[in-house]
Order: sequence, then C-alpha cells, then structure tokens
Amino acid sequence: MKKLFLAAAITLFSTALFAQTTWNVDNAHSNVKFTVTHLVISEVEGYFKNFKGSITSNNADFNDASVDFSVDINSINTDNENRDKHLKSDDFFNAEQYPNMTFKSTSFKKVSGNKYKLTGNLTIRNITKTVTFDVTYGGTVKDPWGNIKVGFKATTVINRFDYNLKWNTVTEAGGAVVGKDVTIDLKLEFAQAK
Repeated sequence: MKKLFLAAAITLFSTALFAQTTWNVDNAHSNVKFTVTHLVISEVEGYFKNFKGSITSNNADFNDASVDFSVDINSINTDNENRDKHLKSDDFFNAEQYPNMTFKSTSFKKVSGNKYKLTGNLTIRNITKTVTFDVTYGGTVKDPWGNIKVGFKATTVINRFDYNLKWNTVTEAGGAVVGKDVTIDLKLEFAQAK
C-alpha cells in the first residue's frame, strides 16, 4: 500500500512539475525561412527577421503541446529590395492590410522517437487553411546561464494560391516564373519561461 501511495505521489508530482509549462521562442537562435522555385529551373530563398511564438505543454516530451506563432510580414528579406517590395504588395502578401502571418496548433502528436506531426491553422491574408508540419525534436538542455532550452526543426509545403498570393506569369516555354508550392522551413529554439 505504501509503495502504491508513493508511486501515485511521484506521478502527481511529475504531472504538476510539467503542468502548463510555457516556452518562448529565442529569436537570436531561431529562423523562419521559405523556398520557392524560380523559372522552373532554380530556387529562391527568403526569411522573416521578426517573429514571436510560444509552446505550452503539460508533458515533458511535448506530446499534445499547444503552439502559437506569429510572423511580421514586413520583415521579409530575400536579399533583393525590389523583390521584397513586390512580395509586400497586393500581388502577394499585401503587408499593409495583412501585416502578420499566424499559426495556431490543433494537434501536436509524437509519431516515433523524436519525430512529431504538428497540425494547425495557418492564416495568411486573413485566409485560414489547415497545414501539417513534420517536426524533429532536437532535445532539451540547460545553457551556461541556467536557462532551459528546447530545439525543434519543422517543415511543410503550402500552395501559395490557397492564400491569394496570386501573382503569376509564365516563361516563353510556359513554365511559371514563381512556383505555386512554397516550402516553409523552421529552425526554432525556445526558452522555458521563468
């Protein structure tokens, strides 16, 4: 009976220890990138400089965690000023009217080992679609300053036309100048909130 009570106490303590633990994205050690085909023959990469996000988890392994993320569209950077201006225009993001891209999870499930599936609602230009990210959990560590950190890599592919990122023209051969599929690639480090 004493052993049963002790086991129950440990379980309750462990649950309480991880109950509603919040992790905030560490921007200095994270990046939000995207890739799209150009002229069918190559790829162009870009990234967003400004973003914020958090994870709330009841479990040490983050199974069933909740994820919220927001990206500042005006912080887009493709190393080409004219292209960045075009991407911010109504042909693409219309950053003036829709300054943020957001993601709110509906499911975060462990598949096996350190592999997860993250599903949620991605909103761009006030259009919301369900997307699923393939996620790799990199681990949890304490840094030299006593902060608890966790790392994730996540990737998905979206159809830009689903979000009214509508600009389109074709080459002489009939190929799209800008591809319809956009790969979103996230490398994120989170710090446990104190």
